[in-house]
Amino acid sequence: MDRPQHYRFHQGDKVLPFADAEYEGRLAKLRKSMADLGVDACVFTSMHNIAYYSGFLYCAFGRPYALVVTATDNVTMSAGIDAAQPFRRGYGDNITYTDWQRNNYWRAIQSVTGSGKVVGYEGDHLSLAQKALLDEFLTPKSSMDIAPTTMKQRMHKSAAEIDLIRAGANVADVGGYAIKDAVKVGAREIDVAMAGRDAMEREIAKRFPDAEYRDTWVWFQSDINTDGAHNPVTSRKLERGDILSLNTFPMISGYYTALERTMFVGEVDDASLKIWEANVAAHEYGMSLLVPGAKCSEITHKINDFFAERQLLQYRTFGYGHSFGVLSHYYGREAGLELREDIDTVLEPGMVISMEPMLTIGEGNPGAGGYREHDILVINEDGNENITGYPYGPGFNVVG
Repeated sequence: MDRPQHYRFHQGDKVLPFADAEYEGRLAKLRKSMADLGVDACVFTSMHNIAYYSGFLYCAFGRPYALVVTATDNVTMSAGIDAAQPFRRGYGDNITYTDWQRNNYWRAIQSVTGSGKVVGYEGDHLSLAQKALLDEFLTPKSSMDIAPTTMKQRMHKSAAEIDLIRAGANVADVGGYAIKDAVKVGAREIDVAMAGRDAMEREIAKRFPDAEYRDTWVWFQSDINTDGAHNPVTSRKLERGDILSLNTFPMISGYYTALERTMFVGEVDDASLKIWEANVAAHEYGMSLLVPGAKCSEITHKINDFFAERQLLQYRTFGYGHSFGVLSHYYGREAGLELREDIDTVLEPGMVISMEPMLTIGEGNPGAGGYREHDILVINEDGNENITGYPYGPGFNVVG
């Protein structure tokens, strides 16, 4: 049998998250940046950039995937185990590489890039071992890290992206209401989380009947488990007076959104109420600062001052917000758009950013627990649009 190193297996109709014009627009901006930098071919290996420029969100299972972009071509590289699904779910061409011979992946890439070219790669994703193989198989004239350039492009959202993110925020609200209804004394964290997740997946399927469904999840935490924003769900049973963290994360075609709220079961004590109200006030103040022309670092310092005046700054646990787009808990963070002291990016219309102050009070202290509110805002010409609808604060979230 003649075993090929790579081949094209194309069947079925293409179904993509966005219209062809959206991908052509993204690729045109990328190609302009490539021309400005003197890059002949980009070899993308991350989930976020492959999804951003092609729509295809891969499932690695230890196998490498790629998107090669040149001045004329855009081709995804996928493993034979996926058959034609990457072709159907990706904009442009697709090549399947085989595992009959080690490194057929790089031979497939080389069939598009050619040899001796200037190659762009993702320095924040490509491993040292894979970079060595890139050099061996592509023999580039030179290579450069293209990841910072692509991150800056992804930070500015198109109208189509904002529509999808807005829909995602609506779905997160649906999960929030399902969680609120499921909270009761004696319920387990896992059961409440599943109620929110199931409600969101049904809503996504209703709104996006042609999408692929994956990776929607909920982190629902109680009592000491609220001390970290990303603490996994447990089987702990809720008790009256517990502090709760509601966290819904719907995933639509590689775009995740989030809703996060502080809640209490049945009642909230005075010490906890004081901390909660202060965090809500910081949340509202922070949202008012998210306007075009504002600098991320300056916003951060203003919220720091707000907490410091109330002797609460020492309980802050992370930055106050981050960008949203092709993003999940394991890929795609746009580090240039975060509300931290060391980020000097100026907000511009078309950016999408969260406001999410969090205070954590240690166990054994009055008001112990983690307090977190989270809304997603679209920066526009006049200020911002808050696309999160689920209410925050004690008036709505003492539940069960």
